[in-house]
Amino acid sequence: MSEPAWEPRSVSAGDWKITALSDGFMRLDGGSMWGVVPKNLWEGMTPSAEDNTIRLALRPFLAERGDVKAVIEVGIGDRWEDKWKSIYHIERETTLESSVRACGLALEDITHVIASHCHFDHIGAQVVERDGKLAPLFPRAQHYAPAIEIAIAKKPDHVRRASYRPEDLLAVDEAGLLNSVDGDAEILPGIRMYEAAGHSDGVSVITINEDEDGETAIFWADVVPTGYHIQPPFIMAYDIDVVRSFNNRSKWLERAAENQWIGLFYHDPSRPFGRVTKDGKRYRLDAIEGVLA
Repeated sequence: MSEPAWEPRSVSAGDWKITALSDGFMRLDGGSMWGVVPKNLWEGMTPSAEDNTIRLALRPFLAERGDVKAVIEVGIGDRWEDKWKSIYHIERETTLESSVRACGLALEDITHVIASHCHFDHIGAQVVERDGKLAPLFPRAQHYAPAIEIAIAKKPDHVRRASYRPEDLLAVDEAGLLNSVDGDAEILPGIRMYEAAGHSDGVSVITINEDEDGETAIFWADVVPTGYHIQPPFIMAYDIDVVRSFNNRSKWLERAAENQWIGLFYHDPSRPFGRVTKDGKRYRLDAIEGVLA
């Protein structure tokens, strides 16, 4: 059976309209995505192919309020040799650019780009090749990323080199559009970034409409990559600091469940939105009512 055609789906958080975009899909090793969780537990949730890889979304989100048109995370982009496209099983029938245009916006309309961290599958699409040079996809947008992530991305060490590509940032920096964020900060009114390190040194969760009337949304980044990873011990083998990851995941899952926040999931293959709730000692993911197709 073929996959259904992509179409934008949105939720509301106060005065914000939040739309799930798409930059396609990739596949990563299931064992690495699930860490110490046995395959006989995760296979039923995220079925694997013959090479043991599982399908993962590359899902930016568009947050709109008034004149603000902010893209949170951008996707993997298309600057990949055939070798790497094959290794990561990159599928991009729908791209960030095409999904932004499907929302009735031009690239020049985007005012902000916010990155939770700087791994290549999260910021690769923010730079494109134009006239033989690399340039920002969104030429008028101010770009934000955690300061520690920017520093590592520009000069990754041996341990981190496989996850970062300096060229994903340099063209944005050279255009004077790159802003570093130190620790917890308000990026713009209604959107906040909180460091939740563990997966990477500076990975952050992002909240929308936290202190205003109406519901709050939280972008989980790779702190909780899919709606299946909502139990605190379900930690990826990719996480660079398991103890910090567990502590931060536990804190933010508890906070989101207690306050009934709308969750935005970057890698979940089929569910952009979900509400983490407490079910006894465990968490469950509930559907969000009022999702707009």
